[in-house]
Amino acid sequence: MAEPAPFSAEVFRMRAARQSAPEGDQPDYGDHRFNPGHPRLLVNRDKLRGAAVLIPVVDHGSEATVILTKRAETLRSHTGQVAFPGGRIDASDPSPEFTALRETAEEIGLDNGYIDVVGRMPDYVSGTGYRIAPVLSVVKPGFHLHLNPDEVDAAFEVPLRFLMDPANHQKGSRMWNDLEWMFYEMPYDGQRIWGVTAGIIRTLYERLYA
Repeated sequence: MAEPAPFSAEVFRMRAARQSAPEGDQPDYGDHRFNPGHPRLLVNRDKLRGAAVLIPVVDHGSEATVILTKRAETLRSHTGQVAFPGGRIDASDPSPEFTALRETAEEIGLDNGYIDVVGRMPDYVSGTGYRIAPVLSVVKPGFHLHLNPDEVDAAFEVPLRFLMDPANHQKGSRMWNDLEWMFYEMPYDGQRIWGVTAGIIRTLYERLYA
């Protein structure tokens, strides 16, 4: 019997199933891993705001893709940046998985009936003060997206093979209060995937494909 293709949704599902909800002994992932000791990260961990994002891997047979969005140019923060669908965890949300699915439906209109949550990675701490729960999912093909123009300008798919290839993980930097801030970036087809989104993708690679 032939081995399943390494970048298929089937293999992603199997690898994601090995990920468990974060516990106290889980490694702490986040922007601080690329910027140790940076003053931007001197935030009380108890004051971090909770958020969740969905990592939607679309089942296209042997070559899965990942849905990403381009945030609306009219938003007040992270304007025009490439991101996973997601947002803040509301006090009434029963779980990060619920938040990720709710925000995905609100932002890009992806029906929950097409989404199968298959795992979750440890939280990712951003330099902007969020503790982000990355929720792993497999998406059945045949869906139709309905973008919320107040939040999203575009949605597009990137091959999982491309994102999980460390050769495409470039290191970049910018100045922040006269100090250098390091991050990953993964340019693809005219889109700039960088910052927290690229950091989460890098973490996904390290935990599932390295």
